[in-house]
Amino acid sequence: MNFRFLGRSGLKVSEISFGNWLTHGSQVEEDAALSCVKAALDTGITTFDTADVYAGTKAEAVLGRALKGQRREGYELFTKVYWPTGPGQNDRGLSRKHIIESIHGSLRRLQTDYVDLYQAHRYDAQTPLEETMLAFADIVRQGKALYIGVSEWTAEQITAGAKLARELHVPFISNQPQYSMLWRVIESKVVPASDAAGLGQIVWSPLAKGVLTGKYLPGQPPPADTRAANQQGASFMTNFMTDDVLTRVQQLKPLAQEAGLSLAQLSVAWVLQNKSVASAIIGATKPEQVLDNVKATGVKLDANLLRRIDAVLGPAVERDPGQTTSPERRP
Repeated sequence: MNFRFLGRSGLKVSEISFGNWLTHGSQVEEDAALSCVKAALDTGITTFDTADVYAGTKAEAVLGRALKGQRREGYELFTKVYWPTGPGQNDRGLSRKHIIESIHGSLRRLQTDYVDLYQAHRYDAQTPLEETMLAFADIVRQGKALYIGVSEWTAEQITAGAKLARELHVPFISNQPQYSMLWRVIESKVVPASDAAGLGQIVWSPLAKGVLTGKYLPGQPPPADTRAANQQGASFMTNFMTDDVLTRVQQLKPLAQEAGLSLAQLSVAWVLQNKSVASAIIGATKPEQVLDNVKATGVKLDANLLRRIDAVLGPAVERDPGQTTSPERRP
């Protein structure tokens, strides 16, 4: 496993990290979830990402049990706050009340005294940014989080947050956006703003919700045991499950073979070619998927191959920076 610094901080993360959105506590049984975490640890993954909202807080609890007994200093644990975790008016957003209450709940479920990175899961336009950043700063000073970050913030929001973080002397080091061969909306604005602010990218869905594995075929129903066959999972995949996109993805397979990679490995390696990306988050329902994806670490793709990938995908690639704030982009 290769490692990279996260932004301009001194924190190193594994190039490939393990996330449990849509899996732990919902799509897979606990035994399978524990096996996937063990496989991640065995392959050298040290960075684990979750959120309080995943599976209605169950995902954090599963990950806490999976990591129990591991040397705490030996892994990096990330979680997030923003989405509703209860029925109350203050059980959501980035108010001081919700942030402080949420970190306590996350630490309890994760069975740890601190998280390495605490992230704002979206931007809260209804709460003053100063209130949010001060709450995060206080959590850092209390030792409950070592660093702070954000997820799916626009370039302007990142710049404003970074300014307050500097004034509060709090380590603001990361952004967690969706990023893949098919979804490149961060490249024109978010990445330059993040670079200027010293933030690294921890990208989610490098396989475009599994579409870039090549397992979905144009004109055919999704295999029964896949995310697209699950009602909850399918709801997040609408943009990618068109015959045009699926046909173009199939045309990538010969390019992956030429590079000596599976299509999934090529897709993960592709996001890691971006020097602003510190880590690519993978999810898994089976240990074998972890073992396959981690082979993308350290892979260098030549410029000609990158150009050929672009030529195949063509207009199927989404580049509109306005999609960063699209309500369809869920956790």
